[in-house]
Amino acid sequence: MSSPLNDAGTLSNSPLTDLTPRQRLENALDELPPAPGSAVAQAEGAQPGLVAREELVEPLKRINEVLSSYGVEFHLSEPGRRVVTEIVDRESGEVIRQIPSEEMLHIAENLERLRGILLREMA
Repeated sequence: MSSPLNDAGTLSNSPLTDLTPRQRLENALDELPPAPGSAVAQAEGAQPGLVAREELVEPLKRINEVLSSYGVEFHLSEPGRRVVTEIVDRESGEVIRQIPSEEMLHIAENLERLRGILLREMA
């Protein structure tokens, strides 16, 4: 059976060893899908904006399984149109951290309102 630890000696023959750390990083980044809202994602026809809640459920289940021994878990909620992730203490139910924060949600709400006012005035 092969493992990265057993194959450490064969790494010296790998073409990756000929690359600088920056080149290896750039190669790894090239393999990633484009970020939502980026010019590349828009050019490929992806929807700009936020990630859908359905796309987060399965990864959060796996994260909660791994973090179960630490006494925290992740929750998803949808106040309005935005998906909010909360890191919650399992025992007390206390929210340790919220992403995005309440302040950011208020800023986004105000920007949406201002954008609506601007569009009405331009029309």
